[in-house]
Amino acid sequence: MKKTLLALAALALSGAALAAPSTYAIDPSHTYVTFEIGHFGTSTNRGRFDKKEGTVELDRAAKTGKADITVDVTSVNSGFAQFNTHLKSAEILNAEKFPTARFVSDKFVFNGDKVTEVTGQFTLMGKTQPITLKASQFNCYDNPMLKREVCGGDFTADIKRSLWDVKYGLDWGFPDNMRLVIQIEAVKQ
Repeated sequence: MKKTLLALAALALSGAALAAPSTYAIDPSHTYVTFEIGHFGTSTNRGRFDKKEGTVELDRAAKTGKADITVDVTSVNSGFAQFNTHLKSAEILNAEKFPTARFVSDKFVFNGDKVTEVTGQFTLMGKTQPITLKASQFNCYDNPMLKREVCGGDFTADIKRSLWDVKYGLDWGFPDNMRLVIQIEAVKQ
């Protein structure tokens, strides 16, 4: 009886060790944080943030996860220097006063082995609001160059920018709705 209990305890401990969450560091060369917003109903303005860092904790067996991604707002890049300066100004992102944005999540939703959405808190311009990022193309693979597992996907959310006090152009007819896109790959540590 004692041997059976010890065997069951060892089995339970080995199963717990297999189900432990893994930590992944985002790969900045394969991670992009971008935004899209309509411009007078004719085209779409786009920009990206060139500097970002963060970690993802993922336990696929338990179907849980956490994410903590920080974006350097001063690194905004629209491809046009004058527009970058305007985006950083107090009129829009106020990057001097609020140089970082941050997404912190502690809820991952799975469908089978695939992450389908990530919910959390998004902080921009000193204000924090809940958002849900919808996932597509989520996948994990063994990277042949790094010799490590990499997980990632494309994540999107449509947000009302005025909730974060980004109100520039609303009175001219610019939409309040803005698409946030996070394409991420993270390397297992």
